[in-house]
Amino acid sequence: MKKIITLLLATVTVFNIVVAQNSEEPTVRVLTFNILHGATTKGDFDLDKIASIIKEVDPDLVALQEVDFKTNRARNYDLVTELGWLTKMTSLFGKAMDFDGGCYGEGILTKMPIIASRNIPLPHSADNEPRTALEVMVELNSGDTISFIATHLEHKKDNPDRIDQVKKINNIFADGKYPAILAGDLNDTPESEAILILKTKWTCSFGDNPEPTYSSDNPHKKIDYIMFYPAKNWQIIKTRVICDEIASDHCAVLSVLRLVK
Repeated sequence: MKKIITLLLATVTVFNIVVAQNSEEPTVRVLTFNILHGATTKGDFDLDKIASIIKEVDPDLVALQEVDFKTNRARNYDLVTELGWLTKMTSLFGKAMDFDGGCYGEGILTKMPIIASRNIPLPHSADNEPRTALEVMVELNSGDTISFIATHLEHKKDNPDRIDQVKKINNIFADGKYPAILAGDLNDTPESEAILILKTKWTCSFGDNPEPTYSSDNPHKKIDYIMFYPAKNWQIIKTRVICDEIASDHCAVLSVLRLVK
């Protein structure tokens, strides 16, 4: 009988440890970075420089904008795959359009396994660049599933395409089954109509005091964002703007978020 009781107590102890581990609220380190199609602001080509910015902050998920896939200007490199090799992360490219002998669009790097992915075309006028929202469903170390969406919105000032694009993002990705993070170069400032439309669904990680993210050599406006949905499922641990005037014309943005169960 004593042996049976001891065995039962050991089983309960192991069970409690497993429950405690599974109940921990995981944190996710998210980076968004417009990489200027692999070039630097000096006009040369240095993927090691871009990779060093990423590796320095050790993100779990990275949203990349202005990503070339085997274009002439990017020396026929598949940029997101090359950066995946350099950072030891899994990579995924989402095509927005054909360009310069190859393709151009979004990229995602992840340390977590990808469960599913999709690349959603966003509305655009005939004379404007096509845009997409690239989504991956990933499994965190805790076993939780989240959605991560990388995008790059229309860049022309006061263009109605950007309004149509944010409305589609809200319609497609908000109110989903899993907690979600949206990251990218949104090409508009926090008080703009486009960002206010997004904020009807998404919460910004920068709080009430947004640091400027563009340009990297003279930051004067915020156009690069990390947002999350729903607000009750996420807690902001910290947000940091990383400006390197050589690596890109944009600053990168890092947010550390805790998933609240």
